[in-house]
Amino acid sequence: MRKFIIIVLISTLIPNLNAQNGYQTGQEIKDFSLINAANTMNGVGMQVGLSDYNNVKGYIVVFTGNACPFAEVYEDRIVALHRKYAMQGYPVIAINPANDINPEESLEQMKLRAKEKNYPFAYLQDTTQHVAVQLGATHIAQAFVIQKKKDKNIIRYAGAIDNNTWEAAQVDIQYVANAVDHLLKGGLPNRKLTLSEGCEIQWKKELAAELTTDADILPVKRRKGSRNK
Repeated sequence: MRKFIIIVLISTLIPNLNAQNGYQTGQEIKDFSLINAANTMNGVGMQVGLSDYNNVKGYIVVFTGNACPFAEVYEDRIVALHRKYAMQGYPVIAINPANDINPEESLEQMKLRAKEKNYPFAYLQDTTQHVAVQLGATHIAQAFVIQKKKDKNIIRYAGAIDNNTWEAAQVDIQYVANAVDHLLKGGLPNRKLTLSEGCEIQWKKELAAELTTDADILPVKRRKGSRNK
């Protein structure tokens, strides 16, 4: 296991700049509808979208999965975020963007994981990976804090969950929690974008053909013809 983690670190620990190929912080995002693997929000196997959440102030969207070590190490912290903020109007929505070629990331395995860990939040399968592309996700363990303002959903933060991936006890800056706290107080996050790390999303062939690698910020990918802002 230790050897495996070292290999993963070597291949994925290059920092990524979030939202490079999708929406930017401050922009409105479109609603989506994905299949839920957890026994929450409409039930197992049912479609779930942002519009299904009533009386919320926003959402904490986290890209995660079953097989990535970064997903495993952040799992309890993601659950803790939901338990702390769901009742305050910011539920967690976990999205698995993994290429379905990997059997560990199948819907059935997602259902087993959600049941085993008793996920209190929706665990959605992004089978087309279009939600990941639209939001600008590039890897597992990226988080997006989205504020609901009337009929609009606006990205207010994108990046790391906190500042210490492997040692939860050593975390001293909780980026997602701080962003939500600022929004709950009527303000805006003082950090809108942070660098983060994680297992790089393995894109489907049809999407990979449309994505290019930015030579200056590896391994961030963006659509051909898009411009960095």
